[in-house]
This record gives sequence, C-alpha cells and structure tokens, in this order.
Amino acid sequence: MGCFECCIKCLGGVPYASLVATILCFSGVALFCGCGHVALTGTVTILETHFSKVTSDHAMLTDIIQLMQYVIYGIASFFFLYGIILLAEGFYTTSAVKELHSEFKTTICGRCISGLFVFLTYILGVAWLGVFGFSAVPVFLFYNMWYTCNTMKSPLANLTSIDTICVDVRQYGIIPWNATPGKVCGSALGDICDSSEFYLSYHLYIVACAGAGATVIALLIYMMATTYNFAVLKFKSREDCCTKF
Repeated sequence: MGCFECCIKCLGGVPYASLVATILCFSGVALFCGCGHVALTGTVTILETHFSKVTSDHAMLTDIIQLMQYVIYGIASFFFLYGIILLAEGFYTTSAVKELHSEFKTTICGRCISGLFVFLTYILGVAWLGVFGFSAVPVFLFYNMWYTCNTMKSPLANLTSIDTICVDVRQYGIIPWNATPGKVCGSALGDICDSSEFYLSYHLYIVACAGAGATVIALLIYMMATTYNFAVLKFKSREDCCTKF
C-alpha cells in the first residue's frame, strides 16, 4: 500500500461530525464563558453606580453573580475535557464502524461506554437549552434599556419632558423595591446610555447568548453522531453473535 492510499484510509477514519462539533463546542463555550464573565462584572458596576447605591440592597445579587462567575470556570473546564473525550470516542466508534483495522472488535464495555456518552450528551443538550434561554434574559433587559435610550434621543422625545423617560430595574426583580434609587430618568439615564460599560455589557451578553446557541448546536451534532455510531455498533455485535459458530 502506497503512502497516498494509506493517507486516504486514515482520513476515512476521521469522525468529521465529532470534529466539527468539538470545534463548535469549544468556540461556543469559550464565547459564553469569557463574554458572560466580563458582562456580569459590567452589570454589577452599572447597578452599583446608578441603580442601587446602598450595599445591602444588592448584596445578594452580587453574591449570586460571583457564584455564577465561579460556575462559569467550572463549565469551561468540564466542556474542555468532555469535548476531548467525545472526540476520542468518535475516533473509536468511527474506526469500529468503518472497520479500518481488520482485527478490530467491539466489546460490551465499549458499547456501554458509547451508550453512556449518548445519554450524557442528551442530558447536557437539554440543560444547555435552559442555559441558552437563561442567557437571553439579560439580552432582553439590556435591549429594553437600549430601546429607551434611543427613544429619549429621537425627535418624538421633544414632545414630552425627558425627565419622564425612566428605566426602573426593580420591576424585573433584579433589586428589591426598597432599593435606592431603583430607577434612573432623564439626563442620568442618558449618561448610562453613553457609558462604555453599558454598550460593552450589552454586546457581550449578545455574544454570550450566541455562544450558548452554538454549544446547543454542537451538542445536537454530538447526539446525532454518537447515537448513529452506537446503533451501528449494537447492530454489528448482534450480527457477530448470529454468524458465530
């Protein structure tokens, strides 16, 4: 066998679906974790500076955000390892399915591991659907504030007093109703709209939401690839048992 034929045979055993899913998963998790971490820090700065100037009013929210940032570290580490494991499992099952090695035999242990990965990937996919939905919440909140900022700058705003245009974050349950001041109106709202923290956090939340969506797509590709390979391995094991003398 020549070098060219050997390379073609090796390339035939590459799990391209798992490889694409791994790249997409790493990219999505990196965007979600990195942008989400910075956006949460910017959110705390905006709240402490403009909406809640009493520390006790937003102490619980600050603790929750810090906890979420630690969770982000764990998510990044876990998916880095899990993506590598799924890619390795993809190489294993693809080699078994395509029979690149003449003496390659699947075992019960190997099929059980493949089935376990199918189950775990399904659970993670459902969980990340929830994460994707949750990541859209801050995008919605910042979009409402951004829309209010544009409304205040529009010519129609001249018909009314700018001081009557306000943003009250207490209605979203972010801070308690007794928080001071709780809402920002007029020129103070304009200062928030023109601040770098606001636009940076807003765009980072959008990117983080897109990263969560990319991760969901990657897990769906993982599920399809692992389910197909597991089904073929199970079928081959039955075929071996039926043809064995």
